[in-house]
Amino acid sequence: MGYAIEVLDKEALRIVIVVNENNELLGTITDGDIRRALIRHCDMSTQVSDIMYKEPTSASVDDDRDEILSMMKRKDLLQVPILDSERRVVGLETLQHLLQKNKLDNPVFLMAGGFGKRLRPLTNEIPKPLLKVGDKPILQTILEQFIEAGFQLFYISVHYKAEMVREYFGDGSQWGVSIHYVFEDEPLGTAGALGLLPKDLPDLPILMMNGDLLTKVNFNGLLQFHNEHEGAATMCVREYDFQVPYGVVQAEEHMVTEIIEKPVQKFFVNAGIYVLNTSILKSIEGKKYLDMPELLEQQIKRSKGVNSFPLHEYWLDIGRIEEFEQAQSDAAGYF
Repeated sequence: MGYAIEVLDKEALRIVIVVNENNELLGTITDGDIRRALIRHCDMSTQVSDIMYKEPTSASVDDDRDEILSMMKRKDLLQVPILDSERRVVGLETLQHLLQKNKLDNPVFLMAGGFGKRLRPLTNEIPKPLLKVGDKPILQTILEQFIEAGFQLFYISVHYKAEMVREYFGDGSQWGVSIHYVFEDEPLGTAGALGLLPKDLPDLPILMMNGDLLTKVNFNGLLQFHNEHEGAATMCVREYDFQVPYGVVQAEEHMVTEIIEKPVQKFFVNAGIYVLNTSILKSIEGKKYLDMPELLEQQIKRSKGVNSFPLHEYWLDIGRIEEFEQAQSDAAGYF
Protein backbone atom coordinates (compact mmCIF):
# COMPACT_ATOMS: atom_id res chain seq x y z
CA MET A 1 0.00 0.00 0.00
CA GLY A 2 2.90 2.32 0.68
CA TYR A 3 3.93 2.42 -2.98
CA ALA A 4 0.33 3.05 -4.09
CA ILE A 5 0.15 6.06 -1.74
CA GLU A 6 3.45 7.33 -3.14
CA VAL A 7 2.07 7.15 -6.68
CA LEU A 8 -1.19 8.87 -5.70
CA ASP A 9 0.65 11.67 -3.93
CA LYS A 10 3.10 12.17 -6.80
CA GLU A 11 0.60 12.17 -9.67
CA ALA A 12 -2.43 14.43 -10.14
CA LEU A 13 -4.87 11.85 -11.57
CA ARG A 14 -5.99 10.37 -8.21
CA ILE A 15 -5.89 6.75 -9.39
CA VAL A 16 -3.43 3.85 -9.47
CA ILE A 17 -3.87 1.22 -12.18
CA VAL A 18 -2.75 -2.27 -11.15
CA VAL A 19 -1.54 -4.58 -13.93
CA ASN A 20 0.20 -7.95 -14.19
CA GLU A 21 3.47 -8.72 -15.97
CA ASN A 22 1.64 -8.66 -19.31
CA ASN A 23 0.21 -5.19 -18.59
CA GLU A 24 -3.29 -6.66 -18.27
CA LEU A 25 -5.68 -4.78 -16.00
CA LEU A 26 -6.10 -6.35 -12.54
CA GLY A 27 -7.72 -3.50 -10.66
CA THR A 28 -7.58 0.12 -9.61
CA ILE A 29 -6.83 1.97 -6.40
CA THR A 30 -8.34 5.38 -5.76
CA ASP A 31 -7.93 7.92 -3.02
CA GLY A 32 -11.10 6.54 -1.41
CA ASP A 33 -9.73 2.99 -1.41
CA ILE A 34 -6.63 4.19 0.44
CA ARG A 35 -8.66 6.07 3.04
CA ARG A 36 -10.96 3.11 3.65
CA ALA A 37 -7.86 0.96 4.20
CA LEU A 38 -6.48 3.52 6.65
CA ILE A 39 -9.76 3.50 8.57
CA ARG A 40 -9.28 -0.27 8.95
CA HIS A 41 -5.74 0.52 10.20
CA CYS A 42 -4.05 -1.34 7.33
CA ASP A 43 -0.34 -0.60 7.43
CA MET A 44 2.02 0.38 4.63
CA SER A 45 3.00 -3.24 3.97
CA THR A 46 -0.56 -4.23 3.03
CA GLN A 47 -0.67 -5.81 -0.44
CA VAL A 48 -2.34 -3.71 -3.15
CA SER A 49 -4.42 -6.77 -4.07
CA ASP A 50 -6.07 -6.50 -0.64
CA ILE A 51 -7.28 -2.92 -1.13
CA MET A 52 -7.76 -2.52 -4.90
CA TYR A 53 -11.11 -2.56 -6.67
CA LYS A 54 -11.00 -5.71 -8.77
CA GLU A 55 -13.82 -4.97 -11.23
CA PRO A 56 -13.15 -1.42 -12.46
CA THR A 57 -14.98 0.13 -15.37
CA SER A 58 -12.79 0.34 -18.46
CA ALA A 59 -13.09 1.46 -22.08
CA SER A 60 -11.71 0.14 -25.36
CA VAL A 61 -9.30 1.93 -27.67
CA ASP A 62 -11.99 1.49 -30.31
CA ASP A 63 -14.61 3.40 -28.30
CA ASP A 64 -15.58 6.88 -29.43
CA ARG A 65 -14.36 9.63 -27.10
CA ASP A 66 -17.86 11.06 -26.69
CA GLU A 67 -19.15 7.62 -25.75
CA ILE A 68 -16.42 7.28 -23.13
CA LEU A 69 -17.17 10.69 -21.61
CA SER A 70 -20.89 9.94 -21.60
CA MET A 71 -20.25 6.68 -19.77
CA MET A 72 -17.98 8.39 -17.24
CA LYS A 73 -20.59 11.04 -16.48
CA ARG A 74 -23.35 8.44 -16.22
CA LYS A 75 -21.33 6.36 -13.75
CA ASP A 76 -19.86 9.42 -12.01
CA LEU A 77 -16.27 8.40 -12.81
CA LEU A 78 -13.27 10.70 -12.88
CA GLN A 79 -10.95 8.27 -14.68
CA VAL A 80 -11.28 5.21 -16.92
CA PRO A 81 -8.43 2.86 -17.99
CA ILE A 82 -8.23 2.36 -21.76
CA LEU A 83 -7.64 -1.25 -22.88
CA ASP A 84 -6.71 -2.91 -26.17
CA SER A 85 -8.33 -6.11 -27.48
CA GLU A 86 -6.11 -8.20 -25.16
CA ARG A 87 -7.23 -6.22 -22.08
CA ARG A 88 -3.84 -4.62 -21.83
CA VAL A 89 -3.75 -1.10 -20.44
CA VAL A 90 -2.75 1.38 -23.13
CA GLY A 91 -3.93 4.64 -21.57
CA LEU A 92 -6.12 6.52 -19.12
CA GLU A 93 -9.02 8.80 -20.00
CA THR A 94 -10.11 11.58 -17.60
CA LEU A 95 -13.04 13.96 -17.53
CA GLN A 96 -12.22 17.27 -19.11
CA HIS A 97 -13.15 19.25 -16.02
CA LEU A 98 -10.45 17.41 -14.07
CA LEU A 99 -7.85 19.19 -16.19
CA GLN A 100 -9.42 22.60 -15.72
CA LYS A 101 -9.57 24.85 -12.73
CA ASN A 102 -13.19 25.02 -11.57
CA LYS A 103 -14.20 28.12 -9.67
CA LEU A 104 -15.71 27.24 -6.29
CA ASP A 105 -17.88 29.58 -4.21
CA ASN A 106 -17.27 27.74 -0.92
CA PRO A 107 -15.70 30.08 1.65
CA VAL A 108 -12.30 29.18 3.11
CA PHE A 109 -11.51 30.22 6.69
CA LEU A 110 -7.81 30.31 7.66
CA MET A 111 -6.82 30.62 11.31
CA ALA A 112 -3.84 32.96 11.62
CA GLY A 113 -4.22 34.74 14.96
CA GLY A 114 -2.05 32.63 17.26
CA PHE A 115 0.97 33.92 19.19
CA GLY A 116 3.32 31.12 18.09
CA LYS A 117 4.81 30.94 21.57
CA ARG A 118 6.57 27.61 20.98
CA LEU A 119 8.39 29.11 18.01
CA ARG A 120 9.95 31.97 19.95
CA PRO A 121 12.28 33.78 19.34
CA LEU A 122 11.30 33.41 15.64
CA THR A 123 7.86 34.85 16.36
CA ASN A 124 8.99 37.76 18.55
CA GLU A 125 8.90 40.14 15.60
CA ILE A 126 6.81 38.29 13.03
CA PRO A 127 3.58 36.24 13.32
CA LYS A 128 3.89 32.52 12.70
CA PRO A 129 1.84 32.51 9.44
CA LEU A 130 4.40 34.90 7.89
CA LEU A 131 7.43 32.76 8.76
CA LYS A 132 8.98 31.63 5.51
CA VAL A 133 9.24 27.98 4.56
CA GLY A 134 11.34 27.86 1.44
CA ASP A 135 10.88 31.16 -0.34
CA LYS A 136 7.40 32.13 0.88
CA PRO A 137 5.39 32.47 4.11
CA ILE A 138 3.53 29.43 5.43
CA LEU A 139 0.14 31.10 4.99
CA GLN A 140 0.91 32.05 1.38
CA THR A 141 1.64 28.41 0.54
CA ILE A 142 -1.71 27.42 2.06
CA LEU A 143 -3.56 30.21 0.24
CA GLU A 144 -2.06 29.33 -3.14
CA GLN A 145 -2.95 25.66 -2.71
CA PHE A 146 -6.59 26.58 -2.15
CA ILE A 147 -6.50 28.94 -5.13
CA GLU A 148 -5.03 26.21 -7.32
CA ALA A 149 -7.95 24.01 -6.28
CA GLY A 150 -10.41 26.69 -7.46
CA PHE A 151 -11.39 28.48 -4.23
CA GLN A 152 -11.69 32.25 -4.43
CA LEU A 153 -13.40 33.55 -1.27
CA PHE A 154 -11.16 33.69 1.81
CA TYR A 155 -11.52 34.83 5.42
CA ILE A 156 -8.45 35.07 7.65
CA SER A 157 -8.72 35.36 11.42
CA VAL A 158 -6.02 37.61 12.88
CA HIS A 159 -4.94 38.79 16.34
CA TYR A 160 -1.21 38.72 17.06
CA LYS A 161 0.52 41.28 14.80
CA ALA A 162 -2.65 41.41 12.74
CA GLU A 163 -1.56 44.41 10.66
CA MET A 164 1.47 42.55 9.34
CA VAL A 165 -0.78 39.80 7.98
CA ARG A 166 -3.20 42.34 6.47
CA GLU A 167 -0.40 44.33 4.89
CA TYR A 168 1.14 41.25 3.30
CA PHE A 169 -2.00 39.68 1.83
CA GLY A 170 -4.13 42.77 1.28
CA ASP A 171 -7.50 42.16 -0.31
CA GLY A 172 -6.24 39.21 -2.34
CA SER A 173 -6.30 41.07 -5.66
CA GLN A 174 -2.70 40.15 -6.45
CA TRP A 175 -3.86 36.51 -6.52
CA GLY A 176 -7.14 37.28 -8.25
CA VAL A 177 -9.23 36.30 -5.21
CA SER A 178 -11.12 38.01 -2.40
CA ILE A 179 -9.62 38.11 1.11
CA HIS A 180 -11.45 39.44 4.17
CA TYR A 181 -10.22 39.60 7.76
CA VAL A 182 -11.82 38.63 11.05
CA PHE A 183 -10.14 40.37 14.00
CA GLU A 184 -10.23 38.72 17.41
CA ASP A 185 -10.07 41.34 20.20
CA GLU A 186 -9.19 38.48 22.50
CA PRO A 187 -8.05 35.00 21.42
CA LEU A 188 -11.18 32.94 20.80
CA GLY A 189 -9.63 29.50 20.33
CA THR A 190 -9.61 27.38 17.20
CA ALA A 191 -13.39 27.67 16.68
CA GLY A 192 -14.63 30.80 18.47
CA ALA A 193 -13.78 33.13 15.60
CA LEU A 194 -16.28 31.29 13.38
CA GLY A 195 -18.94 33.33 15.16
CA LEU A 196 -17.40 36.53 13.77
CA LEU A 197 -17.90 35.55 10.15
CA PRO A 198 -20.51 37.49 8.14
CA LYS A 199 -24.07 36.22 8.43
CA ASP A 200 -24.63 36.41 4.66
CA LEU A 201 -22.08 33.75 3.67
CA PRO A 202 -23.04 31.49 0.77
CA ASP A 203 -25.06 28.52 2.00
CA LEU A 204 -22.22 26.17 1.12
CA PRO A 205 -19.85 24.07 3.25
CA ILE A 206 -16.95 26.09 4.65
CA LEU A 207 -13.40 24.75 4.54
CA MET A 208 -11.40 25.66 7.62
CA MET A 209 -7.70 25.16 8.25
CA ASN A 210 -5.10 26.14 10.82
CA GLY A 211 -2.65 28.63 9.34
CA ASP A 212 0.44 26.77 10.54
CA LEU A 213 0.03 23.54 8.57
CA LEU A 214 1.83 22.29 5.52
CA THR A 215 0.02 19.55 3.64
CA LYS A 216 -0.60 18.16 0.18
CA VAL A 217 -4.19 17.12 0.90
CA ASN A 218 -6.52 17.30 -2.09
CA PHE A 219 -9.03 19.98 -1.06
CA ASN A 220 -11.39 19.12 -3.92
CA GLY A 221 -11.41 15.49 -2.81
CA LEU A 222 -12.06 16.57 0.78
CA LEU A 223 -15.01 18.74 -0.24
CA GLN A 224 -16.41 15.99 -2.46
CA PHE A 225 -16.15 13.52 0.44
CA HIS A 226 -18.04 15.90 2.73
CA ASN A 227 -20.78 16.46 0.16
CA GLU A 228 -21.20 12.73 -0.40
CA HIS A 229 -21.56 11.87 3.30
CA GLU A 230 -24.30 13.02 5.60
CA GLY A 231 -23.11 15.07 8.52
CA ALA A 232 -22.68 18.60 9.77
CA ALA A 233 -18.89 18.47 9.67
CA THR A 234 -15.90 16.57 8.36
CA MET A 235 -12.64 16.46 10.28
CA CYS A 236 -9.35 15.43 8.70
CA VAL A 237 -7.47 12.91 10.83
CA ARG A 238 -3.99 11.45 10.85
CA GLU A 239 -2.98 8.01 12.06
CA TYR A 240 -0.73 8.14 15.11
CA ASP A 241 1.18 5.06 16.29
CA PHE A 242 2.15 4.62 19.92
CA GLN A 243 4.40 1.76 20.97
CA VAL A 244 4.02 0.60 24.56
CA PRO A 245 7.62 0.30 25.83
CA TYR A 246 6.86 -2.76 27.95
CA GLY A 247 5.40 -6.21 27.61
CA VAL A 248 1.63 -5.96 28.08
CA VAL A 249 0.13 -8.68 30.23
CA GLN A 250 -3.38 -9.99 29.56
CA ALA A 251 -4.98 -11.80 32.47
CA GLU A 252 -8.23 -13.35 33.63
CA GLU A 253 -8.44 -12.96 37.38
CA HIS A 254 -5.07 -14.26 38.67
CA MET A 255 -4.13 -16.24 35.55
CA VAL A 256 -1.93 -14.72 32.84
CA THR A 257 -3.42 -15.55 29.43
CA GLU A 258 -1.03 -13.71 27.12
CA ILE A 259 2.07 -11.52 27.11
CA ILE A 260 2.33 -9.08 24.20
CA GLU A 261 5.81 -7.62 23.89
CA LYS A 262 5.84 -3.86 23.22
CA PRO A 263 2.60 -3.71 21.21
CA VAL A 264 1.87 -0.84 18.84
CA GLN A 265 -1.43 0.93 19.31
CA LYS A 266 -2.93 2.97 16.47
CA PHE A 267 -5.07 6.06 16.92
CA PHE A 268 -6.54 8.79 14.73
CA VAL A 269 -5.63 12.35 15.76
CA ASN A 270 -7.03 15.70 14.71
CA ALA A 271 -5.19 17.15 11.67
CA GLY A 272 -6.53 20.72 11.96
CA ILE A 273 -8.45 20.77 8.66
CA TYR A 274 -12.26 20.77 8.56
CA VAL A 275 -15.34 21.18 6.39
CA LEU A 276 -18.34 22.67 8.20
CA ASN A 277 -21.94 23.20 7.15
CA THR A 278 -23.07 26.80 7.62
CA SER A 279 -25.73 25.63 10.09
CA ILE A 280 -22.95 25.12 12.65
CA LEU A 281 -22.11 28.84 12.63
CA LYS A 282 -25.49 29.72 14.09
CA SER A 283 -24.51 28.06 17.37
CA ILE A 284 -21.31 30.12 17.80
CA GLU A 285 -21.58 33.55 19.42
CA GLY A 286 -18.05 34.74 18.65
CA LYS A 287 -17.81 36.22 22.15
CA LYS A 288 -16.16 33.44 24.14
CA TYR A 289 -13.30 31.00 23.80
CA LEU A 290 -14.15 27.81 21.91
CA ASP A 291 -11.89 25.12 20.46
CA MET A 292 -12.79 22.83 17.57
CA PRO A 293 -12.85 19.59 19.60
CA GLU A 294 -15.48 21.12 21.91
CA LEU A 295 -17.52 22.40 18.95
CA LEU A 296 -17.45 19.02 17.22
CA GLU A 297 -18.33 17.24 20.46
CA GLN A 298 -21.41 19.46 20.66
CA GLN A 299 -22.42 18.40 17.16
CA ILE A 300 -21.93 14.73 17.99
CA LYS A 301 -24.09 15.03 21.12
CA ARG A 302 -26.79 16.68 19.02
CA SER A 303 -26.61 13.75 16.59
CA LYS A 304 -25.61 16.06 13.75
CA GLY A 305 -22.87 13.72 12.53
CA VAL A 306 -19.15 14.36 12.22
CA ASN A 307 -17.25 12.47 9.51
CA SER A 308 -13.55 11.57 9.59
CA PHE A 309 -11.38 11.98 6.50
CA PRO A 310 -8.09 10.06 6.93
CA LEU A 311 -5.05 11.77 5.42
CA HIS A 312 -2.29 9.85 3.70
CA GLU A 313 -0.74 12.91 2.08
CA TYR A 314 2.20 14.90 3.40
CA TRP A 315 1.20 16.77 6.57
CA LEU A 316 3.23 18.78 9.07
CA ASP A 317 2.08 20.91 12.00
CA ILE A 318 4.67 23.67 12.41
CA GLY A 319 4.28 24.24 16.12
CA ARG A 320 7.84 23.93 17.40
CA ILE A 321 11.33 24.86 16.27
CA GLU A 322 12.12 21.24 15.34
CA GLU A 323 9.07 21.11 13.04
CA PHE A 324 9.93 24.44 11.48
CA GLU A 325 13.39 23.11 10.68
CA GLN A 326 11.81 19.93 9.28
CA ALA A 327 9.57 22.06 7.07
CA GLN A 328 12.61 23.84 5.64
CA SER A 329 14.20 20.57 4.61
CA ASP A 330 10.89 19.28 3.18
CA ALA A 331 10.13 22.43 1.20
CA ALA A 332 12.24 21.58 -1.83
CA GLY A 333 10.62 18.20 -2.29
CA TYR A 334 6.98 19.08 -1.59
CA PHE A 335 6.38 22.78 -2.27
